[in-house]
Amino acid sequence: FFIFAVSLYGADIAKIGVVDFQKILETSSAGKLAQAEINKQGKRMEDDLKKKGAEIEALKKRLERESMVMKKEMREEKEREFRIKLNDLKTLKNRYQLEARDIQERFITRIQKEVLDFVEKVGKEEGYLIIIEKRQGGVLYCPNKIDLTDKLVKDYNSWFAKNKDKKR
Repeated sequence: FFIFAVSLYGADIAKIGVVDFQKILETSSAGKLAQAEINKQGKRMEDDLKKKGAEIEALKKRLERESMVMKKEMREEKEREFRIKLNDLKTLKNRYQLEARDIQERFITRIQKEVLDFVEKVGKEEGYLIIIEKRQGGVLYCPNKIDLTDKLVKDYNSWFAKNKDKKR
């Protein structure tokens, strides 16, 4: 009886799936849309930093050009103004880096949660004992037949097309 019970449990172990979340991020509609939005926000931030950098560079050149004919107090005031603007630019750059990281994290977290719902659904409906994330699960090799990534991307894209306009 004990041997029979172990062999029944052993039969369940065979149903293992693997998912490549990075591939889902790169190939799914939601992932592509998120990447486009991240790039758009990043470009806006980069353009703003370039504009402010150009203003500071112009101020620096003007200061270098006019410093010889300025009174000492005026030159010190302009140098102080330059240092403040330079410091403001560094602060803005740091703020934008944090903001970009936050935007990216928010998108990834939302997509992970949505994909996890699909993984659970597939796991329950198709009788998987375990589904492992390919990269973080330490999977070095797996045959394609246990890789559920393409199926999940297809299902997720279909769901996303119906739900992308709903409040997210």
